[in-house]
Amino acid sequence: MKFFKEIIVPVAIGLVLAFLLKAFVLSPVRVDGPSMEPNLTNNERVWMFKQAKIKHLSVIVFDAHGEDPEASAGTDYVKRVIGLPGDTVSFVNNKLYVNDKVVNQSFISNSEATSGTGSRNWTLQSLAKQYGWGKHVTVVPKGKYFVLGDHRSVSNDSRYWGFVKKSKIAGVVKVPFWTGTKTQRANVNQLGY
Repeated sequence: MKFFKEIIVPVAIGLVLAFLLKAFVLSPVRVDGPSMEPNLTNNERVWMFKQAKIKHLSVIVFDAHGEDPEASAGTDYVKRVIGLPGDTVSFVNNKLYVNDKVVNQSFISNSEATSGTGSRNWTLQSLAKQYGWGKHVTVVPKGKYFVLGDHRSVSNDSRYWGFVKKSKIAGVVKVPFWTGTKTQRANVNQLGY
């Protein structure tokens, strides 16, 4: 009985708490691919907080199956939120705009922000028409988000397949203090408005 009280009960409680923590609060995530460079790198381990508020410039994890037509079941993407429901988003003269205000993209280089953006200038409506993911789209629809990778020239994101449903978002990414540089951590953990 003493063995049961001192060993089995604490281990069982620890396992239940770990399960609940992973199911409802946070879980580890592995970044796959270069689309979030330079702030997140391929195979980097980060944390996903399931209850965190999604803001402009938050980095999120979402189930890409059904959002990106080429994503298979069980595929998660890590991307940065640019447009919230009701926002207008455009890219004009190498500047990203949300609700007609320039987005400060100091978290990436000018090259990463401007190369590979598709046409030189775009709006949600022109992207939707060009890639066939909507008609008369002028704002981010209710319950959906517009996301981009930080390394735009290699990122498969909302520019090509449209919006991410809120129900597909698993959580907000945070980089632990022991990984990356101080700047990289700040560009993921502290941005958001």
